[in-house]
Amino acid sequence: MRITERDLKNTIDRINKVTGKPMGQYSTDKDGKSKGNIGNYHLDCAYGGYALHQMTNEHGGVRQLFSGHGTKRELYDKMHAYLGGLDDSNK
Repeated sequence: MRITERDLKNTIDRINKVTGKPMGQYSTDKDGKSKGNIGNYHLDCAYGGYALHQMTNEHGGVRQLFSGHGTKRELYDKMHAYLGGLDDSNK
């Protein structure tokens, strides 16, 4: 099965739902300023590869969950393993 960006984004949506994190990467405050949604998981694309990032502060700082950027298939498999761990920890 070929993995698409849509597959990756759908998996990330599942991770955000399971962990109770915000679905959107950024939101707008009452003054109209954009701020990062702390805890949000989102897709990063760079160097021809894909990575899972998590927002760490309101200014757009992120942490990378797995080492380096990889193929869509590699990230898809890692994210499903991550979801499996989350499911096990919630039992």
